[in-house]
Amino acid sequence: MNHAMKNEMRLHKWVALLLWLVIPALAWGQQHNKNSAPAPAQHSAPAQHSAPAQHSAPAQHAAAPSHNAAPSHSQAPSHSNQTAGHSNTAAGHGNTTAGHTNTTAGHTKTAGGQTNTTAGHGNAAAGHKNSTAGHGSAAAGHGNTTAGKGNTGANHGNAAGGKGNATGGHANAGAHANAHTPPGKQVSLKGGGSAHVRPNGQIRSVNKNGMHIEHGMHGGRKVVSTHNGARVVSNGRGRGGYVQRAYVTRGGTSYYSRTYVYNGVYRTGVYQGYYYGGSPYYGYYPAYYYQPAYYGWAYNPWPAPVAYGWGWGGAPWYGYYGAYYQPYPVYPSAAFWLTDYMLAASLQAAYAAQAEANEGWLLRPDASEGTLVASLLAVPAPADAPKLSADVKKDLSEEVKVILAAEQADAGKGKGSSAGPAASKDAPPPALDPKFKTFVVSADLSLVVAEGEECGLTDGDVVVRTTDTPDDDKNVQVKVVASNKADCAIGKQGPLAVEDLQEMYNHFRESLKDGMGELAKKQGTGGLPKAPDTKTTAGDVPSPEPDKSSEKTLKEQAASADQTEAEVKQEAGSGGGQ
Repeated sequence: MNHAMKNEMRLHKWVALLLWLVIPALAWGQQHNKNSAPAPAQHSAPAQHSAPAQHSAPAQHAAAPSHNAAPSHSQAPSHSNQTAGHSNTAAGHGNTTAGHTNTTAGHTKTAGGQTNTTAGHGNAAAGHKNSTAGHGSAAAGHGNTTAGKGNTGANHGNAAGGKGNATGGHANAGAHANAHTPPGKQVSLKGGGSAHVRPNGQIRSVNKNGMHIEHGMHGGRKVVSTHNGARVVSNGRGRGGYVQRAYVTRGGTSYYSRTYVYNGVYRTGVYQGYYYGGSPYYGYYPAYYYQPAYYGWAYNPWPAPVAYGWGWGGAPWYGYYGAYYQPYPVYPSAAFWLTDYMLAASLQAAYAAQAEANEGWLLRPDASEGTLVASLLAVPAPADAPKLSADVKKDLSEEVKVILAAEQADAGKGKGSSAGPAASKDAPPPALDPKFKTFVVSADLSLVVAEGEECGLTDGDVVVRTTDTPDDDKNVQVKVVASNKADCAIGKQGPLAVEDLQEMYNHFRESLKDGMGELAKKQGTGGLPKAPDTKTTAGDVPSPEPDKSSEKTLKEQAASADQTEAEVKQEAGSGGGQ
């Protein structure tokens, strides 16, 4: 009996040894597969519905072939996992074996080979290793934390106190070693220029002959070029575009006129010039102000919360976005009412733009530019889709109050006192104002959240700027805090061009102006309290007359962009690129 028991024990030891060798290999393979998830699919928005004109107007910027991210966080040589030599070395996929703990200070990994953070944002992208100075899976207290504060996506390495790679929110602004390179291939074009093509064959960006073309993940196209000294920006089907020209100079500050064209309708606006980090930016400038008392009434709490019915119940756009967005049942102040007004206007515009881009509501090309998808009925968001949270809406209402306070101060100063810094000075644009960090997306954009991983942003999504200083590619880091449909998931982070953020800021200001006008009409009705004097006073720079040649200019630009893209597809299909 004793001899038999000894034989059985030997057998158990051999089995345990085999399992010890096999399980790590299986776990590594599972983790590698998890880190290769495809980008979300596109959701369509059929059925024509009129909506306010889209104000998005991105400025020209290079096709970001290499969005640099955080400073290089190479792995400290002494902080490897010590279980059977499973260190953090295999293509950046460290710490993945089942039950293999980090030996320093007992910082264990999660079960089943899960990586360091939730939502799959572990040490996923190749080369994204744990950081130096014990901030990886090593030093006591600075190991793999929860809630994305450990080895998260977007190259935000581990750091003490969850502060990311720097203090004061100025992370990722120095030397950029780990690049956020979008998936696909770079194509060198005949006759000069370059293009970036996604793995599915869709053009991501083109730079040729002074024209820049950018495609979002959902197929939206933005074209920027210069024509006879004017800046021409087209935002694609259903969104119109604008032509911008030098307008006036006051006190050393340059102002520009924009003529927006949407479905044959002209609209004008004034934009102040900024020059920062070697690049020009353009910020919305009010053509008129309300009386200071009206701003104060909109800023401060009302005597009692107000229940208000918007009457959107039967609107197609509202049914489409109903799982994502719901207005407040009551309003403690106008700032919250204005927040709902602006969000609703953004979603209405997005719905109308997609309906028009879908060419009626029968068949439309999807994001891969070629496959026809039937879209006879509006498909609402899934019932379990993440809703626009109360915290995010509150943050937006605080941004509303920031603008209301600034405009109230300018309105009380009179003419000639509200001009900003001269465009020749190195003044940051308003999108980098430390007091303004929450932005409503106002165009079809893409966000490179890690090596080889890209996701889409569309109207109504909300991002927070997490850094204030642009990197060498003129990008700042943003984090997604609200996402509708198949856009970037909440918590995703990555670099976004300052120009795109500035246009979001401009759209926010323009929408707030429209909201203040609508509130002035409806005050004292529908349960809303009566407002004080709502008369307006002209600002320093009057609204320009519309440039009637703008529609023709935009059509010519669109035709030129179509031809350029046809050439790019032909060259990319012939095997060009790298």
